Amino acid sequence: MSWASWTTAGVYTGRGGVLTEEGGIVTGDLTVHTTYADDEARVAVQYTGASDWFTMSGSPVPCSSEEESRDLHDAVVAAVRAGGGATVPHPSAPPDTAGEPRRTVSD
Repeated sequence: MSWASWTTAGVYTGRGGVLTEEGGIVTGDLTVHTTYADDEARVAVQYTGASDWFTMSGSPVPCSSEEESRDLHDAVVAAVRAGGGATVPHPSAPPDTAGEPRRTVSD
């Protein structure tokens, strides 16, 4: 069994914060923690310096490798910074294109 974990402290949430299972929406200065084991990643957040952890909504998610889980951690940190009631992005989901202009193909 392989496992890995990553922690990023001092991540300030964007407007609308992060959606958690236990605490609802949390905002402010957070620490983000991702643990990878048994082909899944679990993501939790806490107020930086606090002791209580909150499961980020959408966790756990399947991950096929340590590298994929590291990429997921980076995507989670970006989602937390974006706010908007952020949840854990699914590794196979297409990137969020909200706010981008629609592209059309014309003959």
